[in-house]
Amino acid sequence: MDFEFTGEVVEWRGPAPFWFLRVPAEDSEDIKLAAKGREYWGQVPVTVRINGAVFTTALFPKDGRYLVPLKVAARRLAGIDVVTAVELAAGLDVGRA
Repeated sequence: MDFEFTGEVVEWRGPAPFWFLRVPAEDSEDIKLAAKGREYWGQVPVTVRINGAVFTTALFPKDGRYLVPLKVAARRLAGIDVVTAVELAAGLDVGRA
């Protein structure tokens, strides 16, 4: 399953800051169905493409939706700033469990 969306980068301030993109609710529902049996601890492995940069990560479930974590290396590779709205394309990693 592939999906695309445009979203704003959000910062979660915990003991260390983390940055995420929120997956829209409709896409989150579709992903949840498509990923059944492939998730681990609720996380779904994906390959993400942002601004031409490709990296693997896992979607985190949060409040009925998924979040795409954006590690420092991925943000640098894709030229993402905290205030940036970005377009994301991703696909579930069928081979990973």
